[in-house]
Amino acid sequence: MTQRPWMSHYADDVEPDLAEIPFAHLPAMIRHSGSAYSGTIAFTQCMPNGMNGSLTYAQVDALSDEFAAYLREVVGLEQGDRVAVQMPNCLAYPVVAFGIMKAGCVLVNTNPLYTPTEMVHQFSDSGAKALVVIDMFADRLPEVLPATGIETVVTVRITEFFPPVVAGVIRMVQKVWNRSLPPITVPHTSLQSALARGKQSLGKGASYLEGVSADTLAALQYTGGTTGVAKGAMLTHGNLVSNTMQMMQMLGTHIRPGKEIVLTALPLYHIFAFTVNLVGFFHKGARNILVPSPRPPSNLKRAFENYKITWTTGVNTLFNALLNERWFVESPPKHLVASAAGGMSLHESVAQEWRRVTGTPIVEGYGLTETSPCLTFNPLGGAGKDGTIGIPVPSTVVRCIDENGADVAPGEPGELVAMGPQIMPGYWQRPADSEATMIDGWFRTGDIAQMDADGYFTIVDRKKDMVIVSGFNVYPNEVEERIASLPGVLEVGVIGLPDAKTGEAVRAYIVPTQNPPTEEQVIAHCRETLAAYKVPKSVRFVDELPKSPIGKILRRELRAIGVTSSTASIETQGRELS
Repeated sequence: MTQRPWMSHYADDVEPDLAEIPFAHLPAMIRHSGSAYSGTIAFTQCMPNGMNGSLTYAQVDALSDEFAAYLREVVGLEQGDRVAVQMPNCLAYPVVAFGIMKAGCVLVNTNPLYTPTEMVHQFSDSGAKALVVIDMFADRLPEVLPATGIETVVTVRITEFFPPVVAGVIRMVQKVWNRSLPPITVPHTSLQSALARGKQSLGKGASYLEGVSADTLAALQYTGGTTGVAKGAMLTHGNLVSNTMQMMQMLGTHIRPGKEIVLTALPLYHIFAFTVNLVGFFHKGARNILVPSPRPPSNLKRAFENYKITWTTGVNTLFNALLNERWFVESPPKHLVASAAGGMSLHESVAQEWRRVTGTPIVEGYGLTETSPCLTFNPLGGAGKDGTIGIPVPSTVVRCIDENGADVAPGEPGELVAMGPQIMPGYWQRPADSEATMIDGWFRTGDIAQMDADGYFTIVDRKKDMVIVSGFNVYPNEVEERIASLPGVLEVGVIGLPDAKTGEAVRAYIVPTQNPPTEEQVIAHCRETLAAYKVPKSVRFVDELPKSPIGKILRRELRAIGVTSSTASIETQGRELS
């Protein structure tokens, strides 16, 4: 039997097993909160200059009903059809995401910064029939739509649901000064028009959720997994509801129903903010302060000044960036209760400085897209251990195993595997990948960890070659494929190296042929086909790459070379690119 030494380390107000869940699916949870906190503000979108708009719980509930009716009655989608959503944090996001789920459809979260190449893959692989997209990036659609099965496009403004005068000012700035509103040349419907048509259709159809249960697919959340080929993690209603309840139960009395104000700077299309901020804090009646972009960190200044923030969630780079802002250090938030970190390792130095500056706790958790995402979390209330990812959340078992599947001794490294109700049933239309990842009910994370005598886990290495840039996953295979397509490139190896600002930065090692590309050409080529965070920050040209006996490039040796800076033995030329 698996040893569970963590069982005695939950806080006094936290039960180690998940309480009975009263919701059959996410829409039931959403409906409950919409009623229980109807008059409370649910979401406030705060722009860098302080301009803002808000929606109450009752408004979010009613508007998402209208969008659900639009999808089913006007567009004609059926239960289980996929709808892609591509927008930053804004008031329209919860309306659309909740509406999709109320329609019995499947949400496909998509990074709004994706290039057309990345969009085509995700939309085609998911089989999305409709797309809801921010209008600032609609100029990509003429190239993307013909290569996909998308038949309906709904466009969203960043100013949706803002007061008319405020919205008008922001739109003028976008058009005249920023020039960030390209013409939309494909057939489309505005969100406001879609909601109006949905409102007219309310009550015409049967229940959209008939037959929807905990095992029904709710979202396809794309991840590269172990291969770098983006594939959809199938997250069910049960996965997402369970993980929401696990996190809220883990945080115990530190979350006060109807009283919290949480800063949501991480993108809601990312699984961490989606489950914890959007669903979890909504369930608890909190007010989400939505920031469309946390870069530069000064974009958060007005949010902290104008609202009594009690909770923040983020990644190490976000917390570190705030600690390097004079305005934040000189006037830290006065009402902060606690902060939660995930997405990448929280540096001990950052955690200690955050506590010193704010006078409040910050704790780290761990999870993956495939696990909805939280598997472990450090207990609040003084029981956390810096440098660890904490203990398993309620009703979750985590082990470290050797190559034969046997548990390793405490303190010894092994692959981290987990079992719990938040873990996906598999990857969308990829049975081989699913079978390789889910073995006898255990999800194999690919991460190497160790457990101490108290049941706290620490990540010591990654079995995967994934690079994490500011909390976002970069898969070397994808970047290598783009660079290898350039004339003059014989071989290429891509790794991640430590970076003070982003946690890790992408570096490419290239073996050139005659007439090789320049460093600038490599960067420019990557920028054309990859999201900005995937583009190499540095390029090195080398005589050869380290390989295994069968010819596989050994990225671990490239990493060792990069970290020790002893690259002279293999480099012929190269410099750091800013």
